[in-house]
Amino acid sequence: MGAALAVAASTAAALPATPAMAEPVTYEDYCAPAGCLDILPPGQNGSATLVEILGHQVFGTRPKHSSSQLDMYDDLVHHYDGLTQDRLDDFFHDASFGVGDAGIDREYSPREDVTITRDAAHGIPHIQGTTREGTMFGAGYAAGEDRLFLMDVLRRVGRGELTSFAGGAEGNRGMEQDLWSTAPYTEEDKQAQIDRVVSQGGERGAQAIEDVEAYLEGVNSYIDQADRGRYFPGEYVLTGHKNAITNAGEIEHFSVTDVVGIAAMVGGIFGGGGGGEVRSAIVLANFQDRYGAEEGLELWRAWRMENDPEASVSVDGEFPYAQSPDDPVGQVIPDAGSVEPYDIVHDEYGSAASGPTLSQATTEPQEVPGPDAPTVEELEREQREELEEMVEEGDLSAVEGVFDEGVLPEGFLDPRGMSNALLVSGEHTQSGNPIAVMGPQTGYFSPQLLMLQELQGPGISARGASFAGVSFYVQMGRGVDYAWSATSAGQDITDTFAVQLCETDGSAPSTGSRSYVNSAGDCVDFEALSVSNDWKPTVADGTPAGGYTLTSLRSEFGLVRAFATVGGDPVAFTELRSTYMREVDSILGFQQFNDPEAITSAQTFTQAAEDIGYAFNWHYVDDQDIAFINSGANPIRIEGTDPTLPIDAYSGSGWSGWDPATNDADHHPQEDHPQQINPDYIVNWNNKPAHGYTSGWSTGSVHRNDLLDGRVLGLIEDGHEFTTASLTATMMEAGVADLRAERVLPLLLEVIDTDEVQEPELVGAVESLRAWVEAGALRREPHRDARYYEHADAIRVLDAWWPILVRAQFEPGLGEDLYRELTRVSQIDESPSGAIGDGDPISLNQGQPHRGSAFQYGWWSYVDKDLRTVLGRKVDGTLGDRVYCGEGDLDDCRTVLLDSLAEAVAVPAGEVYPGDEHCSAGDQLCADTVIHQAVGGIGMWPIHWQNRPTYQLVYQFSGGR
Repeated sequence: MGAALAVAASTAAALPATPAMAEPVTYEDYCAPAGCLDILPPGQNGSATLVEILGHQVFGTRPKHSSSQLDMYDDLVHHYDGLTQDRLDDFFHDASFGVGDAGIDREYSPREDVTITRDAAHGIPHIQGTTREGTMFGAGYAAGEDRLFLMDVLRRVGRGELTSFAGGAEGNRGMEQDLWSTAPYTEEDKQAQIDRVVSQGGERGAQAIEDVEAYLEGVNSYIDQADRGRYFPGEYVLTGHKNAITNAGEIEHFSVTDVVGIAAMVGGIFGGGGGGEVRSAIVLANFQDRYGAEEGLELWRAWRMENDPEASVSVDGEFPYAQSPDDPVGQVIPDAGSVEPYDIVHDEYGSAASGPTLSQATTEPQEVPGPDAPTVEELEREQREELEEMVEEGDLSAVEGVFDEGVLPEGFLDPRGMSNALLVSGEHTQSGNPIAVMGPQTGYFSPQLLMLQELQGPGISARGASFAGVSFYVQMGRGVDYAWSATSAGQDITDTFAVQLCETDGSAPSTGSRSYVNSAGDCVDFEALSVSNDWKPTVADGTPAGGYTLTSLRSEFGLVRAFATVGGDPVAFTELRSTYMREVDSILGFQQFNDPEAITSAQTFTQAAEDIGYAFNWHYVDDQDIAFINSGANPIRIEGTDPTLPIDAYSGSGWSGWDPATNDADHHPQEDHPQQINPDYIVNWNNKPAHGYTSGWSTGSVHRNDLLDGRVLGLIEDGHEFTTASLTATMMEAGVADLRAERVLPLLLEVIDTDEVQEPELVGAVESLRAWVEAGALRREPHRDARYYEHADAIRVLDAWWPILVRAQFEPGLGEDLYRELTRVSQIDESPSGAIGDGDPISLNQGQPHRGSAFQYGWWSYVDKDLRTVLGRKVDGTLGDRVYCGEGDLDDCRTVLLDSLAEAVAVPAGEVYPGDEHCSAGDQLCADTVIHQAVGGIGMWPIHWQNRPTYQLVYQFSGGR
């Protein structure tokens, strides 16, 4: 048995079920020279057998193709200066159809109507089917080969059952609790979504479910073969689901309802938007308590920045949506101090009831095998025999505790803004054909949540990235002569309702009541959606035995998030998302994106995007056109409805045409969504799509999209003719820029420069900050492996200064309580290191290190507008009639800046950059590095900080159909 495991160390050793014999469906390719490129680190192969996991931990091996794209991705940071077309292949791989010059690693047919060809360079599957069913089967089979354990993790999250599958680690608990509080479903709920697509989706709906079923046949076929051949992912042994010696145990087949759960999770993370109205109401109440009802409301509106006139936008025109009405109906403000968040965790026992459990985290940096690591097959014979012996004897001590922190980080499901896109029309390119550099920023994991593939078959021709477990279609990538990608839009598709509590026996209700008044006026119980989880220690996760029950409460008006009183009367605050119970509907849009007959122009792409209910900004390019279209199930709100605050469920406000049984409603037609075809250029980095399209808190005069917009517009105004290389370099420079330093620090220095700095300890700090700004405000090594930033001291000072500055500038004027509440709706900073240097992080994405994405959320617009007001500059959309820095006095404001700067200069590097299991305290460069979170037994080495898409596409087409 051990010998067999050593030989079959990966899925690459699996023999095809039948000889390669399918005649593929082929389509012409219209890529321009150096025009079709992409990259998705760390690597295509996301599956590791038990032997490979042991080899990785004991001898530093890596599975083949598990990390082959990581250094390519990282190298661009160090070499984008003067980037030329002929060097793009160093940083991206060819995304033309077929294997091309990469050569063939394996070619096999898991059944006779499909052939899978994997290229020799990276192992990417090129799936070609003679039938539609065969193509989908091949996609599922390849997904099983490359992401089986990750897919299993994601479906368990979708069921709310991660701890019972992967262990009771704190991270696993937090993750399943997040999901079960926002998207709890029964199996009947999931099946109802599938049935509706079939019954209401016409031919496309029926075809979509047939595609999913064939895809799952491929996944399950691979599971059976891997189980028989014993080359399944080794994590199944480490988590106690398979026995390494006897092969006892089961890997559960996937079902169609599992796909719904994964889709709900992915859509909730990347395609949701809105919510948080209760917290906004609390902030409004605080403003009014401090300034009175009228002035408090005006100041709240100013700080809310619902539609700031200075906000960065991606398309021209006005697209009104989700705006606060002049005469609101049914607004609700909770009584002060009455809000009680609903805790879905019940009946805890064992380690679940005893508070935080064991953690193997250490402050000593841990070594991870680098890019030159061998495979298991390349080890010396004696080493391979040692691994065999470990497996035969069941000695797994080398891999104990690999999941003690959880398989995915807590907070992974928090909605977040990610991804960027740069598109330039042919009028401004060297060749005359448009160019796009774009992609989703989906975090960094090993293996990646996304996987690459090419699908060729009847009615489908696409290559690109798909989320594991729902990879029956390419979700972002290219078709025959067009390419597309998405950024999270985050528009408001979630509203909060105040629901009256009651008791079914007619007694007086309280906030402890678990019944409510429905739309018919009846007192009914909340529907309890419960899942029970029990866990015990495993090799992977040593958390002691324990368990609990998760119970979400569901009403007609959505899921209960909190209880409170309003005017003394008890209520539940529920959140209702327009895509809840309707996540699967979007399958129709993705199907069309992959269909060469459906997508023939920017206009037909725009039409297809209407079938996607998730809140995304879609970007499109072909040989003639560029386009932007926002998608989402935007509910039409009844006149008087204020979506920024809780709504009285019985006031007549809410969604037009809403059916509580199905959560269907009237939605805005596509023409109401921000869109544009063929402007000079399009850039988006999760910013406001268009004026009038209501944004979240603090979306104002400074946004990270400025880093793209300023560079692209400046080059166009200079007459630059873009190439794929120059647009890629433009993206990359923005990806290492510090937004605070580029857009706000010059104003801070301008205030300071109104007089000579006298304090010796500050003179050097000010000059170092000035030099950094003049050099471009980049967080970048002078050369690869320098192990320090250029302008390192200036970067340290600003990282320490920003949170201290924000507090010093605003807390005196706002007061401690209001300042604290504002930081709860809008975090003050999002630095690359995840450390904030002052107080506790108020959101997980603010405090989580090594995540790459940075500068999306922060108080940069507030600081910018306030300082410009102090300096007497024109400000459109001020922070009301109040000025905060030094109460508007320039000299006093300068004193505030210098005093806070002095405090920051004195903060030791070890406090600015606390150590963790990856980095020593004070190691600035390491603190910023991007580290792929291991979702399995194979870790990755850190890479330079870069604020760019995880999966990146570079596309230019020289012709079309």
